[in-house]
Amino acid sequence: MNINRLKEIREDKDLLQKDVANIIKTTQQQYSKYELGIRTIPLEKLNILADFYQTSIDYLVCRTDEKKPYSKSLLETKKRL
Repeated sequence: MNINRLKEIREDKDLLQKDVANIIKTTQQQYSKYELGIRTIPLEKLNILADFYQTSIDYLVCRTDEKKPYSKSLLETKKRL
């Protein structure tokens, strides 16, 4: 899966691949493979990036164009259903 937004959002924050790799505890080479779609990024690493960038996983994987993360109360309501 090619996740173009990983590169876009990283560059918007003026970060290098090695900076983001450190955040998700991987190598720059491995992170590069995530950006290129050579390797699938694990969900736990996507979760870390969504928190770091203050957005949603849906935004990172292009399921929405809304950068703002979901509110916690909305998430709690959905969990109860």
